[in-house]
Amino acid sequence: MDISTAYMGLKVSSPVIVSSSRLTSSVENIKLYARKGAGAIVLKSLFEEQIMADIATKLDDHPMYYWYPRAAEHITELSKEHGVNEYIQLIRQAKDAISIPVIASVNCISAKGWPGFAKKLQDAGADALELNIAIFPFDESIPGCDLEEVYFEIIRAVKAEVTIPVAVKIGSYFSNLPRMIKGMNEAGASGIVMFNRFFRPDVDIDQMNIIFDNYLSSPVEITEPLRWIGSLSNKVSCDISASTGIHDYTGVVKVLLAGAKTAQICTTIYRNGPDVITQINEDLAMWMSTHHYQRIDQFRGRILQGKEKTGSFERIQFMRKNTGMNV
Repeated sequence: MDISTAYMGLKVSSPVIVSSSRLTSSVENIKLYARKGAGAIVLKSLFEEQIMADIATKLDDHPMYYWYPRAAEHITELSKEHGVNEYIQLIRQAKDAISIPVIASVNCISAKGWPGFAKKLQDAGADALELNIAIFPFDESIPGCDLEEVYFEIIRAVKAEVTIPVAVKIGSYFSNLPRMIKGMNEAGASGIVMFNRFFRPDVDIDQMNIIFDNYLSSPVEITEPLRWIGSLSNKVSCDISASTGIHDYTGVVKVLLAGAKTAQICTTIYRNGPDVITQINEDLAMWMSTHHYQRIDQFRGRILQGKEKTGSFERIQFMRKNTGMNV
């Protein structure tokens, strides 16, 4: 079985990509995941604040930090702990160590100042760039369309600096997700990662504290990206990479059937170790053999064949079978 595929024009030996996290912050781990069969590696994100602290004097550029000295100190410490130079070195070392694509990642919230730095990531050897953009509507005075325009500005600014493919990792919190993806594609995005798993606060009702340990996904969470991939994969021009809730080969097969090009995993490596990558690849190949597929392209998007199946991804309410009644 041939489980190789393509993502944003990059040849990948497997649709399984190790997503950006602490797991991909060391060359040793990156080499291990490549040996285990990962199709590509997305490096741990470099934060916009780190870049800004490196390319300019943060306090001079943003006087507000004079009023928030602890914030300025935090930014400085971030840069020292995992600075820009270290990140560039990580890209170079990863490219020297593995043959699969290395995708740099930037967590950003604006298009001011830092996009010119993207070329340094390209020059260091990154095969592609993933922009992790999350701009939440916490300020009621800012129209939603203004927040959405920032996404387009960031993409355009970055694409003006680089020739490598650019993907955008997003959440699902948009009033019109299909229109947003179309706009991001027109701005220069070659890929969309669905979806970013944001921090999900919980509350301890006995200690009356906010709980911060809800950071690993569960398999049931695949249903949200699956819905949108199935709804949009045959309507957009950019490649879609699935993310969140993919824990084994069944999750990979599901998102591929819905039209995704690749599947990004993270939590399952934390829980099961790097051997899970090999297991997913082997199980995927076995599933393909059982269903008489030689290549992924033979079944990608197959679940969308037929209007009734496409409509199932767009249904909002449950329906009681044979009664037509809402549940």
